[in-house]
Order: sequence, then C-alpha cells, then structure tokens
Amino acid sequence: MSEVKISAEPRTEFGKGGARRTRRAGKVPAVLYGHGEKPKHIALPAREFAAAIRKGGANQLFAIEVSDGTQVLALPKAIQRDPIRDTFEHVDLLLVRRGEKVTVEVPVQLTGEAAKDTLIVHDHDTLSVTADATKVPDHLEASIEGLEAGNQVTAADVELPAGVELAADPETQVAAVTAAPTAEQLEATLPEIETADEEVEEGVGEETAESSEGAEVGEPAAAGGEETAEAKTEA
Repeated sequence: MSEVKISAEPRTEFGKGGARRTRRAGKVPAVLYGHGEKPKHIALPAREFAAAIRKGGANQLFAIEVSDGTQVLALPKAIQRDPIRDTFEHVDLLLVRRGEKVTVEVPVQLTGEAAKDTLIVHDHDTLSVTADATKVPDHLEASIEGLEAGNQVTAADVELPAGVELAADPETQVAAVTAAPTAEQLEATLPEIETADEEVEEGVGEETAESSEGAEVGEPAAAGGEETAEAKTEA
C-alpha cells in the first residue's frame, strides 16, 4: 500500500468543546503516539483524510507533515465516526518506521462461488496479521469456489501476500458453507404465519363486538333525552 502525504496542524484546544470547534473548521481531531514519545495532538484536513480512507481502507499509511516541522509515518489505530453524518470524529494514529513490523486487523474478502443450493456464513470479516508497516495489505482473500455444504474456511486457508504473517489463530473460522433451505422447508413455516394473522383478525373482531355492545348501553341515555323533550313540550 502506497503512503498518502497529508498536512496537519498542532492542536492546542482539548476536550469536547475544542474537538467540536476543530470539526467545524473542517478538520479531524487526532493524536499521534508510539515509540515511547509523548502523544502529540494534531488536526487533519477532513476531506483529504476521508478520501484516503475511502481509497486505501482503515490501514492506510500516512506521511504526515505537521506545520511545526514534524514529519512522521503513521497508521490509523482507532477511528471514531459519527454513524448518522458518516463523518470522522477522532483518529488515533500509531507512529511507525520503515521496515518496522506491525500487527493490524485486515479485511477478508471471499472469492468464487460455492456449490449450488448453499448459503455462506461469513463469521470473521477481518483477521489479525503481522506485516511491514509500509506494506500492510488493504485486504486478504479466501476462496469458497465449489465448496459443498458442511465445509468451512479457516484463517489457515486465507491467502497471505509475501512478507505477511498470520497473527490470528489458524483454526479461526472465517466462513462456513451451509445447505440452503428447500422450498418445502420454507413452506413449512407458512402455517405459523397464517395462524398469527388469524389471531390478529380474531382480536379485531372481539374489539368490534365490544364497541357495538358499548353503543347499545348508551341507548337509554338517548331515550332519556326524548322523555325530557316531551316533558318540556307538555309544560
């Protein structure tokens, strides 16, 4: 994965208020840490950072140039997003060096097609691997081509690029192949749905009957009103 150059500014305001002001200015609050150095608070340009993550993924390597003259390489360690606005709230960046080995979580993509009439259950969509900080893959691939129901794909079956080592348990189940339900099995569930619908209809019928009874109870009051009218006429 190629590195992305990005500029940054030192951040002097902290806390929720400071973070909000940083985001309103079109920047992402971030912190640089690692190698035993004191954490450095910075602000990254939101658009450039978002574009880099969309293209390179969560393990995108950044060459950061801070306006105070600091130049470092860093990998995102933790990214906080706003689930509604889909914006970046805060980023933790881990300092790395060229040639240094790092352990990261990398997405796993399933390739190929399993046998006919099967379903795929993707149990783990990421795996922990160890790689050169400047050569972290953006994804890994695992083939399910032709697999029959009852088969599974483990971490040991995942293809690893040169120089990348598996850090996760080799027995970790990445995906499982199961038999797809037959038409008969799907139809077997329909009576339960119909029964539930009938119960709802019966409940509505009972409520309607109760409402009708209530209307009958109110009839004497109307009759009383007629008697009152007659009394006034006689008077």
